Amino acid sequence: MASTDLKTKCTWFEAYPPPKNRQSETVTRDGLRQWILEDQSPDKKFIVVDVRREDHEGGTIKRAINLPAQTIYPSLPTTLYRYALIKAAGIKRVIWTCTTSRKRGNLAAGWFADLLSEKGDSEIESFALLEGILGWPTAGEEFTNLMEGYEEAVWKRDHSGH
Repeated sequence: MASTDLKTKCTWFEAYPPPKNRQSETVTRDGLRQWILEDQSPDKKFIVVDVRREDHEGGTIKRAINLPAQTIYPSLPTTLYRYALIKAAGIKRVIWTCTTSRKRGNLAAGWFADLLSEKGDSEIESFALLEGILGWPTAGEEFTNLMEGYEEAVWKRDHSGH
């Protein structure tokens, strides 16, 4: 089968093995909001990773970094460096989010949990944000105030395709 045929027959994530940890730990938007409010210092003990790529618009959760989900599995060798940075920074929780958390956030959280398991690391936890980033702007001002680059019009669109 030609590679172009493969691209048309499967989605990007079907090209990679599923995480061994298929049921990611999750955190609710209320739980993550509480972590943010409790930890406003620069030496925070968690990091939010927004895994959106084409749909990375409308803002993101305060202080989140962007690593598109499509890059995570192919870059697992460099993920070891990310892991080392996370470990050295004393970060204890990594929260992965996409638009709705139905697929990308859970995959990324699972792949990172697999890496933590392979390293024998029980100090760092990998979570998927249960409601995804879409849960933030739709939950009210107490959440949109904790976003960077918030654009209300983007969140009023139909996001059911994500």
